[in-house]
Amino acid sequence: MRRRLLLLTAATTALVLTALLVPLTLLTRSHAADRSLSDATARAQWVAHALGPVLATSDERGTAEQTVESVNGKGLPVTSLVLGNGSVIGPRPTVKAEHAVQLARTGRAFTFEPEAGGRIVLVPVHGAADGTAVVRVTLTERQLYAGMMTSWLVLAGIGVGLVLLGLLLADRLGARLVGATRRLAGTADRLAAGDLSARAEPEGPPELQLIGRELNRLAGRIDELLDAERENAADLAHRLRTPVAALRLDAETLRDPAEAERIGTDVAALERSVDDVIRKARRPLREAARADLAAVARERAAFWLPLAEDHGRALGIDAPDGPGVPVPVPADELGAALDALIGNVLDHTPHGTGFRVSVRALEGGRARLVVSDEGPGFADEGGEFERGVSGGGSTGLGLDIARRTAQDAGGTFTVRSTGAGAEVTLEFPAPGPPPGAGSGGKPSGPPAPSG
Repeated sequence: MRRRLLLLTAATTALVLTALLVPLTLLTRSHAADRSLSDATARAQWVAHALGPVLATSDERGTAEQTVESVNGKGLPVTSLVLGNGSVIGPRPTVKAEHAVQLARTGRAFTFEPEAGGRIVLVPVHGAADGTAVVRVTLTERQLYAGMMTSWLVLAGIGVGLVLLGLLLADRLGARLVGATRRLAGTADRLAAGDLSARAEPEGPPELQLIGRELNRLAGRIDELLDAERENAADLAHRLRTPVAALRLDAETLRDPAEAERIGTDVAALERSVDDVIRKARRPLREAARADLAAVARERAAFWLPLAEDHGRALGIDAPDGPGVPVPVPADELGAALDALIGNVLDHTPHGTGFRVSVRALEGGRARLVVSDEGPGFADEGGEFERGVSGGGSTGLGLDIARRTAQDAGGTFTVRSTGAGAEVTLEFPAPGPPPGAGSGGKPSGPPAPSG
């Protein structure tokens, strides 16, 4: 916008100056010609007045020659005296104008424009002994318009100065507009990144100030709505504590101690998940997260291993040890996404179908998580998995949870049938700087399967 404003100002200023300076240049040209002609006419009249008494006697030729010589010089118009007998005193002009001289002998003083350019001023001298003499002053084209180029350069300098001044003012105005617009965009970017404390400083022209105030009002409204949503989510999660407590009491009344312990463990995991939901819902903003994808994959694979063995399934885990594979996703969200994918395998493939969880560190700090199975594959190969819609009789949320986990972190989510089963791939970008001390934690277990 700043460049366009400068171009518009330059074009507008140039058009206005052209409309003003073209007539001025023509006027200066005419003024220079008028000034030169006035000087030449005054010179010719002075010579005629000075030589009038001298030419009345025929023996004063020497005086006439001295007078004519005194008004000639380098760079001056050529002045000569044409006597009545046709002889010339002074420099002989190169441009012939006998008919104009004859006309001047009739007593008329005038200016003549020859075909070669320039001007010739003719002034008659009456009372000469041998007839009317004529004072002739010849101006070349250059002498006629002397000083015109200087005037044109002055006008050109004024024009350039005005254009530069206009560009300077336009640049300052553009810098103000662009700066205010960029600051508004920066505030919008911070809001989009989750910083709901960002507010714009209304500045610039009234229109931008209005946008800044409306952006601040929108940010405040978003903050209010998110607060309400967090409270609603926390309230809903809190309501789950009552049926969970009832389940725990029912588990304690079971006669089989092993069964009671197994169900009690599952209920405890469910209680931890409900508490996590409440804490997460009451968290004011999403904080920068970082988790070890390999560690989460091993932990969740170990969690699901007993159920897989009960179904006669082979569970493979391929995750590197050592420094791990960091990704910019909270550990609980990674665990929830992995649980959703494993749960889909358990729910939608026959008993005895094996599956594998693989974690790979890619170039540039990126990471890949692959959950593959040996089942029948996806019925809708390459189709879109819409949230809440399932072709297998479930809620349709499992794949969508995994998809949002990857895409919210800036990664990708793909599914495909390999011919030997199904494969779901999540790729994550490189994480940012590690968060401060105390921000990390051991992954907590999502809810146990309901069986």
